[in-house]
Amino acid sequence: MVRLYSLFVLLDMALLVVALIDCLSAEEFAIRALPRVAWVFIILLFSPVGAIAWFVAGRPARTVRLSNGTTWRPGSGFPESERPRQRGGQLAPDDDPEFLRNLATSLREDESMMKKWESDLRRREEDLRRREREAE
Repeated sequence: MVRLYSLFVLLDMALLVVALIDCLSAEEFAIRALPRVAWVFIILLFSPVGAIAWFVAGRPARTVRLSNGTTWRPGSGFPESERPRQRGGQLAPDDDPEFLRNLATSLREDESMMKKWESDLRRREEDLRRREREAE
């Protein structure tokens, strides 16, 4: 029984040391989910669960070799030239200069329509007030 416990303690220490060395040698910008200091405390205080959590959730993501021979890092996104477009190469509305021009024209038309409605409303209110004064 003592041998079994000593084996578990030895495995726990090995896992703790490997996780701590891996955490301390990783680049700060590549560490996921939490800052390095938090990961070190989690690894040290919650052994062996902290070390396992580091390997699952905190360790920097590895690069993936694609079938065409290029490499892709998770989170790196697409280069601008290879960015997927909507429906056959169309631009998104906020990237389309023609849409933005039409939007500005539409806003001007809406403003003129709103001014027209406001003036009509003022005219009707004045007519209503005039009628009320005449009725008195």
